[in-house]
Order: sequence, then C-alpha cells, then structure tokens
Amino acid sequence: MPELPSVIVGAAPLSPADVVAIARHHAPVVIDADALLRVAASRRVIDDMAADPVPHYGVSTGFGALATTFIAPERRRQLQVSLIRSHAAGTGAEVEIEVVRALQLLRLQTLASGRTGVRPVVVETYAAMLNAGITPLVREYGSLGCSGDLAPLAHVALAAMGEGDVRDSSGALVPASDALAAGGIAPLVLEEKEGLALINGTDGMLGMLLLALHDLETLVTTADLAAAMSIESQLGTDAVFAADLMALRPQLGQAVSAANLRSFLGDSPMVASHKGPDDGRVQDAYSLRCSPQVHGAARDTMAHAATIAERELSAVVDNPVVTVDGRIESNGNFHGAPVAAVLDFLAISVADVASVSERRTDRALDPARSHGLPPFLASEVGVDSGLMIAQYAAAGIVSELKRLAVPASVDSIPSSAMQEDHVSMGWAAARKLRRGIDGLARVLAIEILTGARALDLRAPLVAGPATGAVRDLVRTVAGGPGPDRFLSPEMEAVTALVKTGAVARAAKEHANV
Repeated sequence: MPELPSVIVGAAPLSPADVVAIARHHAPVVIDADALLRVAASRRVIDDMAADPVPHYGVSTGFGALATTFIAPERRRQLQVSLIRSHAAGTGAEVEIEVVRALQLLRLQTLASGRTGVRPVVVETYAAMLNAGITPLVREYGSLGCSGDLAPLAHVALAAMGEGDVRDSSGALVPASDALAAGGIAPLVLEEKEGLALINGTDGMLGMLLLALHDLETLVTTADLAAAMSIESQLGTDAVFAADLMALRPQLGQAVSAANLRSFLGDSPMVASHKGPDDGRVQDAYSLRCSPQVHGAARDTMAHAATIAERELSAVVDNPVVTVDGRIESNGNFHGAPVAAVLDFLAISVADVASVSERRTDRALDPARSHGLPPFLASEVGVDSGLMIAQYAAAGIVSELKRLAVPASVDSIPSSAMQEDHVSMGWAAARKLRRGIDGLARVLAIEILTGARALDLRAPLVAGPATGAVRDLVRTVAGGPGPDRFLSPEMEAVTALVKTGAVARAAKEHANV
C-alpha cells in the first residue's frame, strides 16, 4: 500500500477524512509551525499564573471537588502525576486501536490550538507517538462523558509519561517505557495545568462518531443495493421509486436512496419481465416499497450527526482554557451532550435499517410471499433447510440492535462528590453504536446472500447489471443454490465484502446512471 500523505495538525480544523486516515490507515501527522508558536505563547500565561500567590484552578489548585485546595509549587509535578495515575482507571476489554488513535489525534488537535496552556513538547510528544504507531492500552469502561472522556484520555497520558502498557507498531503489547525508548521519544514530565489539558475532552466519543459516520456512508448505500436485490428477486415493482413521487415528499435522504434504487434496478430484465398494464403489484409490502423512506431517514440522521461532528472538530474542549486575550477561564465545554445525543440517534437509525432488511430477507424465504421462490430457498424442500437459520441469525442481531437503540444519553449518574452531578454517557453511546454498526453489516450481508440465491433461482430470468454484479461478487466467496452446506463461513465472507465496501463499489460501477 502506498504511503498516505501527511496530515497537518494545528493550521485548520481536521476534516472527518483526516481523522479516518490517521486513526484507521496510520497516515503521518505534522504539527503546523505557527501552531507551536501559539502553544508557546499560551504556556507563558500559565507560567505567569503558576508564580502568582493567588490560587488559579488547574494551575495551582486541586481538581474537581478539590478545586479550592491550594497546592504549593514544589508539589505540583506530583499533582500532575497523581491526576493521571488516578484517572487511568479504565476496566474491561481493550479498546480498538483505531479508536485510541482517533482519541490521541483529537486531543492533539486541541493541544495544538494554543488554548490549553501546555508546553510545545507535549504537542510534539503526542504527534511522535502517533507517527511511531504507539497506541496506549485503553479499557472499555471508565468514561461518563463528562468531564469528557477522562479515563480513556488518562490512559493515553499515562503512556506518554512512560507508564502502563501500549501496542507498538507491530501490534505487540509492551511497556510504554520500552515503546517510547524504541521510538526515541522522551517520557513526558508534566508541569502545571498539563494533566488537566490531557484528559478534559470529548475526543473518544467524537472519534467513534467520525469513524461510525464513515462506515455508515458505505452501509446505507449497501442497504439500498440489498433492497434492490430483494425487490428484483421477489418480483417487486420499481415504479414506486419514481423521481416525481419522491418529490411529493421532499426529504433529502429519501431522494438519494430512491435514486439509488432506480439506478440499481433500471436496466433489470427481471423487473421488466412483469412490467406493464397487467402488473398489479403496485402495492408491495412496506419492507420493499418503503425502503427509500427508511434508508432515507437514516441518511438524514447521518447528515445531522455530521454537522455536529464538524462543529466539534472546530472546537477547543478543555477546562480551564487560555483565552485569546490571555485569561484563564473555567467552562463547561467538556460536557458530551451534543455528541452523545447524535450517537444515540444514529443507533436508532442503525436498528431501523437492519430491521427492514431482515423483513425483506424473511419475505424471500416464505413461499406465501415470495412470488414463486421455493421455501427457504432450499434445494430439496423437506430435506434441506436452505437459508432458514441465516434468517434466524439476522433476527437475533436485529433484536440486539433494538436493545442497543435505547439511548445512553438520557442516563446520568452523579460523580465527584456531586461536583459532576450531570453527565452525558457519550462514551457508552459510542461504544454501543460501534456494536450496532457491526450488526447492521451482518444483517445486510445475510440479505445480500439471500438475494443472490433468489436471483439465481429466477433463471432463466436475468438480473440487472448492478444486482448481477453483486451476485457475481458474492459467488466468489459463497456458492449458489444447492444442497445444504456449512453456511457460517459464507456469511462471514459476505460480511467482509460488505464491510470493506466491495459490495457498494460493485453496485455503483454497474449502476444505470
């Protein structure tokens, strides 16, 4: 794979594509020279306050409920170390490398803003760790989403100090001190304010939101394609997706999904075979007829979530912050409510798109509703079960997705001796969305596997160019109709085609545009 171009941090807000490139594909980062000058200037403000006998929160005081406790100068380094060690209190499964890299990167962007008061060496260390492929071990539980993702960010800061464990560039689990030494990176010795600056942010939930939006862009198009395969193979009509009918309800996402369905079905001999005045199937079941409405609602939700994410990419989230005119001010920008709400909203859409997909799959397997397909698409009815249990798997996933759609952001458990008495649970919302996206990909893969078999069973009728290309792609990893065989490997292989975007690409390349 060719080396990706470097991404400059600090000159302008990162784009969603920048975050994906660095988090998922390990694109290198470069710190803007002017950003380092801003960082140095704001650090001078902190140094002046550190010398002031008047207490300043986060500089010469304790934190949270201990905000009024003055800390003598000779104890402040210990204060920073204690803050990071105590807050690195995550537990549970290890968080995925791409999520931790997004967390690191987004904290780096805030540090490079010049509004947090850290020294340039802190910015340079975080960039060096990303470029060296050093990924701190972060555990799944620990963040309440306010004051940001404290525990996950503390695990990253702990590694920058040379403590705890990390994954090195090969993926091996090694002590942070060894990985830093191998990369020629000196462990950080934190000064006043820097501990707070490293952990007060919504970077984890935002990183997971950006990765989710990237994946959903592919999956919702794949859902349109899966619906096209179901409609075509079940001898449904495409007349209901006409542009003038869609214009009567001017929802933007619905229009995009309907346009995709028209392009995926437009040249289909199978659809054409039953068109005309004798075709009475203008009232297909909702799961077929209303696919653009359901998928379109998800697209509109994604558009709203993308707007929130882009605003967050332009934000400086820390407490306190160093203002442009040199004040240091406490604030509440670390509260994750804006991000948490859209993460939950997306989980609802994920569940809905998966739900309608599973219903289309079920129709294909029921001879009372499939317009002539054999029961369960089995080869020898009564001996073979066909795709009966594949639909069970889809149903089981959809049931879980409905549970995952229950919002996390409406919950709040007070913490820090009631100082932090309302929290966002945004990290939890992001974690369940990631699981939901995995489930959606699997449900769509089962519909596509089903649709491919149903298209084959319609012979001598011929599939359209787009759906036929996807059926041919599926055939590279999964066999066609025939006696029962071990299905799980085929389901996993088609899921991989869905997740990598191969299905969506094949459909687009052969669509009628």
